[in-house]
Amino acid sequence: MFDPSTRQAWGMLSLCAVLLTFAPASHASPESEMEAAVQAMKSSQVSGPAEIVLRDQAKLKLPAGYIWVPEPAAGQMMRAMGNHSDERELGLIFPQSEEARWMAVAKYEAAGYIKDDDAKDWNVDDLFQSLKEGTAEANKDRVARGFNELEIVGWVEKPSYDAALHRLVWSMSARDKGAPADAPVGINYNTYALGREGYISLNLLTNLSDVEQNKPHAQTLLAALTFQEGKRYSDFNASTDKVAEYGLAALVGGLAAKKLGFFALAAGLLAKFSKVILLGGAAFAGVFAKVFKRKKDQA
Repeated sequence: MFDPSTRQAWGMLSLCAVLLTFAPASHASPESEMEAAVQAMKSSQVSGPAEIVLRDQAKLKLPAGYIWVPEPAAGQMMRAMGNHSDERELGLIFPQSEEARWMAVAKYEAAGYIKDDDAKDWNVDDLFQSLKEGTAEANKDRVARGFNELEIVGWVEKPSYDAALHRLVWSMSARDKGAPADAPVGINYNTYALGREGYISLNLLTNLSDVEQNKPHAQTLLAALTFQEGKRYSDFNASTDKVAEYGLAALVGGLAAKKLGFFALAAGLLAKFSKVILLGGAAFAGVFAKVFKRKKDQA
């Protein structure tokens, strides 16, 4: 059990109290689920600098100042936070800094080779409308799972694609449907690296007020990711390889909102954790950083 006399413990207990408002029903209490998830993270976390192998696809050269939490501990934490995890999930990334307010979710989608020729003909207004429609469709699932419906607020960063490096970046803000105008706005800062057999997403979750200072972390992590030889986008063989059923624009349009579900993740985490920041005096990422730092110091 955590020592209730410490600030770290108080922050975690405040976190668990907030989780009671949105975590799904289970046989274990939210407090015990969270405590078990934190312990699993402590046991498996890797501090940078380190080389993280992402299945048989890529490597992430995790810089100093970052913490990697692999599966299955990452999925356990996501479930404890009230979110679903799936087979696409690779791990979570946290900052070691107690002042930072973000986390990143890494996933791999074995969609096949994604043709990027539609990027030159993008219409951001059409992509925006597609996102709204995809979000409306995904809201049906959110309601069924007990989450609030979401609404798109607007672009934080319009889609940009680097054709030489095969990297896609875009960001959209979303909030609970019907929420007051001054309610916390969750941000998904989405980055994608395309490979021969699919793509890896590193999506940073933060708040609108923090996105400008935090998005360089997403760009740093994206730059640290490289596909292995034979799995690179340039290794594609048209005569043998699978081609994805959708193009690059789908990773910005309705598919991003409907299938990938990252907006649901932002609402389920950041809008709720803003209360933890007020209660505990520190961001939830800082709470995790303290847990990890204690383990590192002991080691």
